[in-house]
Amino acid sequence: MHQLILMRHAKAERAHDGEADHARALSPAGRDAAMRMRGCLRALGIEPDVVLVSSARRTRETLDSIAFWDDQPNIEVLDALYMASPARLLEVLGGLRETVRSVMLVGHNPGLHDLALSLAAGAPRESPAFQALHEGFPTARLADFVIMTPWRDLRAGAARLQRVVDPPSLPR
Repeated sequence: MHQLILMRHAKAERAHDGEADHARALSPAGRDAAMRMRGCLRALGIEPDVVLVSSARRTRETLDSIAFWDDQPNIEVLDALYMASPARLLEVLGGLRETVRSVMLVGHNPGLHDLALSLAAGAPRESPAFQALHEGFPTARLADFVIMTPWRDLRAGAARLQRVVDPPSLPR
C-alpha cells in the first residue's frame, strides 16, 4: 500500500514582459496559501518519503513554503513534470521503487487535475472529496490517495481518494 499526494503549485505572479512561464514566482497570496497548506500537512501528519517537483520556479517555491519535515524527504526536481500530461505523470510515478511508501508530486494543471480525476474514477460519486475534485483543481489544492497496486501498475481507478484540501478551507 502506498500514499500519493498530488499538489498543484500555489498562485503565481503574472508573467512580466518577456518572462518565460517557467520563471514565474509565487504571488504574495500564493505564498500565504502555501504557508497555510504547510500547517495542514503538519496537522495531517503527511510526511512523504519522496517529493517529485516540477522544475518551474512556482512549484519549487511552493515546495519551499510547505516543507516542514524533520526527516528531509528525497526531493527530485524534474523538467519532465513541467506542464506534463497525465500519461507522463503516470510514467514518472510508475518508475518509483516499491520501497517508496509515500510520494508527493507538486505540479501543474491541466495534467495534474486530469490525473487526479483518472485515479479517482472508482470513488463514490457522493463523497465530498470526489465532488471537490470534480469542481476543479485550483492553486495550492492537495488530493491525497491510497494506492493499492505497485507503482508500476498505477492506472485509472487504481487509487482510493482519501481527501481534498484547499487553503481557503483552513484557518488563518
